[in-house]
Amino acid sequence: MTVTIKTADEQDKMRIAGRLAADVLDMIGDYVKPGVSTGELDRICHEYITEVQGAIPAPLNYRGFPKSICTSVNHVVCHGIPGDRRLKAGDAVNIDITVIKDGFHGDTSRMFFAGKPGIQAQRLAEVAFESMWLGIGELAPGKHLGDVGAAIQHHVEKNRFSVVREYCGHGIGRVFHEDPQVLHYGSPGTGMELRAGMTLTVEPMVNAGKAAVKLLPDGWTVVTKDHSLSAQWEHTVLVTETGHEVLTLGADAR
Repeated sequence: MTVTIKTADEQDKMRIAGRLAADVLDMIGDYVKPGVSTGELDRICHEYITEVQGAIPAPLNYRGFPKSICTSVNHVVCHGIPGDRRLKAGDAVNIDITVIKDGFHGDTSRMFFAGKPGIQAQRLAEVAFESMWLGIGELAPGKHLGDVGAAIQHHVEKNRFSVVREYCGHGIGRVFHEDPQVLHYGSPGTGMELRAGMTLTVEPMVNAGKAAVKLLPDGWTVVTKDHSLSAQWEHTVLVTETGHEVLTLGADAR
């Protein structure tokens, strides 16, 4: 397993890429409303990333992925492909943005609602958000990856939801997906010890029903097997000498 420790200069470049990714999510929120297609959201984000930011949308053509962002609606867990689907009132959508700037990646996602969400969808999104932050709170030198996963798993299961196990967070830097894998379940004190200079994503996928998922024939879209709702949030985080720094905070510091 090769884990990259970022130099001070590389950390600065990661900060820039992270800020740009967050800016895209700040921008797109106003467009998420009933009637908009996921393909239109992709077009708006693509133009913003390439024309306004002068950056590169990392998902486009990554291992054959055909779009610039991921849009995962309702029971779609992750990697939803934007297209003709139009959002309906109450739909929940995770928008996942990764930009490349000066060779470095910034990766983040948020939950949005088209109109007023249902009670379960809102609660699920809240618990997923809380669990992400509890996991991030465990990132510090000398802590272990298992501490991150355990904090997330405990909070999710305490609220009677489930954590997806087949997909996880990851190291990130010059490469989109680096070592280590950041599992969203686990036991305290287990797994790799964290070191200052690591950059990781924490991105728990939380299901309202059972944890089981399946991959659709398009080779990308992952859905809940029981068709229950799913929610996800994601930040890119730098492990610092004294703790951690979230590199993808939005304008509202979320």
